[in-house]
Amino acid sequence: MKEDDYRKIIENYVDAYNHFDVDRMLADIDEEARFENISEGEVTLTTEGKEALREQAGEAAEVFSEREQVISNFQFHGHEVEVDVDFSATLAIDFSEDLKAGDRIEMKGKSVFTFRDDKIIELKDIS
Repeated sequence: MKEDDYRKIIENYVDAYNHFDVDRMLADIDEEARFENISEGEVTLTTEGKEALREQAGEAAEVFSEREQVISNFQFHGHEVEVDVDFSATLAIDFSEDLKAGDRIEMKGKSVFTFRDDKIIELKDIS
């Protein structure tokens, strides 16, 4: 695949994420895909397989009343693409003692998409 193809797939994924469209998020995900969320250097969540990711994405969607990832940079490394993102969201639920429904979250992070053939085989969200 060409860099433009990777870019289009990633932009579609992020747009679907921003619109809470789980089916469209998963359109280019491989059946055997692995997902990891890494926060402050520690893996906080791992899923194996497309259906496990579907379940997790559905649960995560309920946490926010609105959310947005904005891509600020792409770095292409063969079949791996690193994307810098600015994330903002409003909580729909009380998340912790400090983070309550209605609170706004803003952070910078990155996502690393690894492709096999024309599908995403691994996705790491790092903040």
